[in-house]
Amino acid sequence: MKKAFRPIVLNISLILITSFIVNCGPAPGAAPQEVNVDPLRFADVVAGFKSADSLKKPRSNSVLFVGSSSIRGWKTLSADFPELNVLNRGFGGSHMSDLLFYMDDLVFPYRPNAIVVYEGDNDIAAGKTPERVLSDYNVFVERVLEIWPNQPIFFISIKPSLARVNYMGNMAKANALIKARTEEGENLYFIDVYTPMLSEDGTPRKDIFGHDGLHMNEVGYALWTKEVKAELGL
Repeated sequence: MKKAFRPIVLNISLILITSFIVNCGPAPGAAPQEVNVDPLRFADVVAGFKSADSLKKPRSNSVLFVGSSSIRGWKTLSADFPELNVLNRGFGGSHMSDLLFYMDDLVFPYRPNAIVVYEGDNDIAAGKTPERVLSDYNVFVERVLEIWPNQPIFFISIKPSLARVNYMGNMAKANALIKARTEEGENLYFIDVYTPMLSEDGTPRKDIFGHDGLHMNEVGYALWTKEVKAELGL
């Protein structure tokens, strides 16, 4: 059994990859269509991060959360993890492929001690296959470990949501593929938020989302905080 990760307080970095998803994928039952998205649509957002860094350099060994809008919208991140120095670099609407494109801007400059990622939500909703999400995740892992061989990498499972019920099958499959991959590596971890976000009948809980049925409210983020802390050993 893989040894559980135990962070050193104020000496960890995480990339969380949260996802904001546009419900524009294929109709239920339709064959998934491979989709390529232009990462340059986030050029201004990334430039804003770099500008902020130039004005105030982030602390080293911080906890780096990166990913889609579920990360971007985590406004209570610092308060939820008072034990850690956290840095939020979420960019809403992003796919795993976008994170790959901007790793030199959003990952490597911060020299994190650990990385937590949330991506895949928008990917599946846009028509990417679970296998494509796994492939992009593997590229992310390979690039990180090439530079930092002992870097812990945490993946937050793709969440179920009221707005994307039709995609839950492929989301669950992508989660299973990535979970299996994490079990092969000493420094790879999988944080399951999918299961606790379901009600007893297997549908997404209604009490953890905002008005759009996609983004989480305070109850949803409290659930995420609990699951992430459990995996980090906090």
